Amino acid sequence: MNLTRVKIRELRKSLDSKEIGAAELCGEYFKRIEAVDPELLSYITVTKEKALKDAENAQKLIDEGKSTALTGIPLAIKDNICIDGVRTTCASKMLENFVPPYNATVIEKLNVEGYVLLGRTSMDEFAMGGSNQTSAFAKTKNPYDLGRVPGGSSGGSAAAVSASLAPAALGSDTGGSIRQPSSFCGVTGIKPTYGRVSRYGLVAFASSLDQIGPICSDAHDCAIMLNAICGHDRHDATSARVDTPDFTEKLGQPINGMKIALPKEFYAEGVDDAVKTAVMDAARELEKQGAVLVDCSMPGLKYAIPAYYLIACAEAASNLSRFDGIKYGFRGEGRTFEELIRDSRSRGFGEEVKRRILLGNYALSSGYYDAYYKKALALKQEIIRQYNQIFERADVILTPTAPTPAYKIGSQDNDPVKMYQADICTVTVNIAKLPGVSTTCGYTEDGLPVGMSIIGKRFDEQTILQCADAFEQGFSPVAPKL
Repeated sequence: MNLTRVKIRELRKSLDSKEIGAAELCGEYFKRIEAVDPELLSYITVTKEKALKDAENAQKLIDEGKSTALTGIPLAIKDNICIDGVRTTCASKMLENFVPPYNATVIEKLNVEGYVLLGRTSMDEFAMGGSNQTSAFAKTKNPYDLGRVPGGSSGGSAAAVSASLAPAALGSDTGGSIRQPSSFCGVTGIKPTYGRVSRYGLVAFASSLDQIGPICSDAHDCAIMLNAICGHDRHDATSARVDTPDFTEKLGQPINGMKIALPKEFYAEGVDDAVKTAVMDAARELEKQGAVLVDCSMPGLKYAIPAYYLIACAEAASNLSRFDGIKYGFRGEGRTFEELIRDSRSRGFGEEVKRRILLGNYALSSGYYDAYYKKALALKQEIIRQYNQIFERADVILTPTAPTPAYKIGSQDNDPVKMYQADICTVTVNIAKLPGVSTTCGYTEDGLPVGMSIIGKRFDEQTILQCADAFEQGFSPVAPKL
């Protein structure tokens, strides 16, 4: 079977018609993984034995006529989402041998569907980074150019889908970690509204910003995945008590009259000309389909990076304080309690994680809380207000997903601030708790994908998926030559 960018809905037809069996399909993906991934490094753990058991159980459901959208569908899961009995490392030496005794809620939901687990995808350590190069185990490469980064922190998930090592994958998004790697790897990824998908079982980075979401070949598959994983969860205090619609319902409907806002700050200095051109060409294509383009401004964007990193690092410092070498995780050495904790954290965490813990503790320390963290929270409210103003005039907002295409591996290793600035187009969506989808809208002269982001009102994933799908229907994606 040709697995090149095969869609979930196509696999569903093949499985239900008995054109291929669940175990056979699973085997085809493992052949592909064995052939390609030693060079790409998108997986940290491949779960072949478990996958074959999953496929056997899925085949029984198919044979009994009880299959649902994801029954027998092989999926990859980012390595910070807990799966009972399967190693979950967060790409960190701190959790190198951690095996969760429970499932995340999204995994429970996928188990009900009868999915097949291919393995755990690589990521930036504890989801901190935008390159996938802070991983302690598998520094993933970009399928379009192995000398470039796949983006982060969900770079392994995006690369696996891009290189056809999985038809779809789950990632997590704290400041663009689903959308930015989707842009770099030429696939489609959606960050749902905060609270739409349960965070129970997701190893926390920044609790007020983290959200699980799917990375797929197109918007339609993203909608199918969302249908499976959304819903209120009593285990998550931040889970929203809202109805879960059918996210495929608006797909294929015309976008005539849809108002699309273009905030000028997202197209200003610092954004590559190739990126601006591709996104503006996409905007004009949507205009040809009947959409109305609306010029607008978001002056608060210039404060987004400092506000985001103050909030995110402060929450990270708090969340990661539990990793002390005593309860679980990597244990260092020391004659005293203090020495043991210091050695465990010094050796267990990588440089980027330690940098963010230090930044967070500094912002929360006595004498600096009001000057930094409190002001960041005030900026958060201002960014939310500005988004609300734009949505009074528009249905969705169109921006570049990242200011540049994928950059070369190692080019930003000595300049973390430059890497942080690369999140400028994505972090405000997390700050304002909005949904956003990234899909490919063009390619550079070097053949690198360019992504555009469609941002929607809270809990209006249907509209942004409708818009993304409308564009994708007239766009011809180019798969990497791997």
